[in-house]
Amino acid sequence: MLFTRDKSRITQTTIRHESIHARQMWEMLVIGFYLWYFIEWIVRLFMPGSAYRNISFEREAYGNQDNVEYLKQRKLFAWIKYLKGQ
Repeated sequence: MLFTRDKSRITQTTIRHESIHARQMWEMLVIGFYLWYFIEWIVRLFMPGSAYRNISFEREAYGNQDNVEYLKQRKLFAWIKYLKGQ
């Protein structure tokens, strides 16, 4: 389920991005996803660059949102490889 502002346009890219997040949430039993997301965001606030864009979950989603086949080939906990670097 996506919540949007009035008259927002939801593209296939947005749906793929959010579908990647849905898979991440499932892997981490939802509460684990939100806990990890918040903790990683706090840590990345003190690092160079955008804290939001450098969260591993976001890096995976943005990096693969244009790949129509990504969720079919994605391995469990694929977001872990996005933890390092920027």
